[in-house]
Amino acid sequence: MFMGSCFAENIGGKMGNLKFQVDQNPCGILYNPVSVANSLQFLLDKKKFGEHELISHQGLWHSFYHHSRFSSPEKKVALNSINKRLKLGAQNLLNAGFLFITFGTAWVYEYKETLQIVSNCHKIPSSSFTRYRLKIPDVVERYKTLLQDILKVNPSIKIIFTVSPIRHWKDGAIENQLSKSTLLLAVNQIISEVGRGHCAYFPSYEIIMDELRDYRFYSEDMLHLSTVATGYIWEKFERAFMEENTLGIKKEVEKIIRAKNHKPFNPATEEHQRFLSNYLGVCKKLETKHTNINLKLEIEYFEKQLKHM
Repeated sequence: MFMGSCFAENIGGKMGNLKFQVDQNPCGILYNPVSVANSLQFLLDKKKFGEHELISHQGLWHSFYHHSRFSSPEKKVALNSINKRLKLGAQNLLNAGFLFITFGTAWVYEYKETLQIVSNCHKIPSSSFTRYRLKIPDVVERYKTLLQDILKVNPSIKIIFTVSPIRHWKDGAIENQLSKSTLLLAVNQIISEVGRGHCAYFPSYEIIMDELRDYRFYSEDMLHLSTVATGYIWEKFERAFMEENTLGIKKEVEKIIRAKNHKPFNPATEEHQRFLSNYLGVCKKLETKHTNINLKLEIEYFEKQLKHM
């Protein structure tokens, strides 16, 4: 399970594409530690949202605890989407072997009317919020309790923290650094107090700051990472968390995905038919050997292509 900001989306998405069993952000992408903690608490509590917990703005119904991907012009549609996703996430948290938590910023927005820290402002005027930077002890105390509760229901889960290297430039250079420093110090203390038998840290922030110290590793906005930088972090991630057997299976899946994306010059040739038939067999063999890998879409694709020949 991946929770949090860009690292959670990029690396979690990469793993999902490679057929790992992955759940990403049941409440949508989240940036600050409080919003991530709220989302995890919802999963633990098996919370079900009600209509009174939604707000209406600019013709859409929103949840302050959710990304705008859950927003809808219809209140019931928004609620159904939120609750269906939380139910799935709650079950996945109980069965997860790893929980990756990525913090993006220590800055939060507190809705003045309810004093709740929101995950998304949903384009409501900034005058409706109080903005401030979290303090290290507040983050540490919240997560010490939260992680102990998670470990009670899933004792074998391993929790990996990381801090997003994406800079929040609207905060300014100094405030961005203070924010990242707050997150780094908080994570270090959480791991120390909860225990390294349960928690660890993956240095995605340090990889970018120390190993890839060049703007060519950023995209055009000079804030988000380039494809090269993301790939570099992925290679480090593989080495840190994947055993040789896993890497071997991953390579087989990558070959299948490349085969599926292959565009032949002439699809009607016997050679291409053999190519499709071969990879159809590879898919079925791999699924039989590793029952946790779902290649249904790939099998359907190769079967469909063969029928059209």
